[in-house]
Amino acid sequence: MDDEETRREFGTSVNMTAKQLEDWLGSDESKAAGQHKDSESIGHKSGRRIVEILRKKKDDLSEDDLAHMRKVVGYVHRHLAQRPSGDVEDTTWRHSLMNWGHDPLK
Repeated sequence: MDDEETRREFGTSVNMTAKQLEDWLGSDESKAAGQHKDSESIGHKSGRRIVEILRKKKDDLSEDDLAHMRKVVGYVHRHLAQRPSGDVEDTTWRHSLMNWGHDPLK
């Protein structure tokens, strides 16, 4: 995936604004979701990084930023394919996705 395609896919995959994501990351539901390596889940840490990326200008994105954007796109695509049946509004599945900047109910 080239840089342009990465930015386009990231823009489609991340459907929360920096402010929405930042507010979400402050919630208890956000902190409880996902796989915990240390005290913070991988997704929660990723979400903080996504907020930084969303606040940058396109020309200020580093190779490291673009690599993380590719990781986010891959995660969102894989996770969406595992959607559980029924109402997902209050599920860990949705909360994990939201940590990665994607709200499946939007």
